Amino acid sequence: MKLEVKDLLPDYFEQERKTTSEIWGKELSFSNGDLVNIVAPSGTGKTSLTHFLYKMRESYTGTILYDGKNLKNCSKEDIAALRKDHVSIILQDMRLFEEQTLLENLEIKRQLNPYHPQERIIEMARALGIDHRLNALAKNCSYGEQQRSVIIRALLQPFDILLMDEPVSHLDDSNSRKAIGLILEEAFKRNAAVIFAELERAAYFPATQLYHL
Repeated sequence: MKLEVKDLLPDYFEQERKTTSEIWGKELSFSNGDLVNIVAPSGTGKTSLTHFLYKMRESYTGTILYDGKNLKNCSKEDIAALRKDHVSIILQDMRLFEEQTLLENLEIKRQLNPYHPQERIIEMARALGIDHRLNALAKNCSYGEQQRSVIIRALLQPFDILLMDEPVSHLDDSNSRKAIGLILEEAFKRNAAVIFAELERAAYFPATQLYHL
């Protein structure tokens, strides 16, 4: 899958942002296998960019294309299919069902589009050190435990592009490395592109492209 952004800029940013950004106002193309690290200090639009690419918001000028199709022209059915089979996301706000256990949250996602068997949930939870918390209600789990669950949730579906907005912000260095390792393992299996927006460059992420937002 090919993702292109052309002359993109949030409606609420002044045009001058285009002169200092390596993303806003530029023409860029990402495709399978690319590992893209976007370094974005607070206030530069990192979360906005992630939301735009997933069509959660449309408050921008410019164009976003998936395989040549303008995202703004996609129907609800097109978007549902895109998110089900081709684009996965790890958001900062974790959006777990608080009254469900971590395992129930993950199983709901897996059953929507079974790509992995349920056993893979256990394996990934063990790799990230939360297998002992799978039967705990999400609301009773720490932010770190919830964030690791959200990472697993994003990896349970097929995808060609994985969008990540500060995916390890609640994890210490050791757990961050484990999480990124698992993400890369799953991305490599799919030959997927990973677009990783973070406050600073992640030394443990082998970026093939680096941009400053």
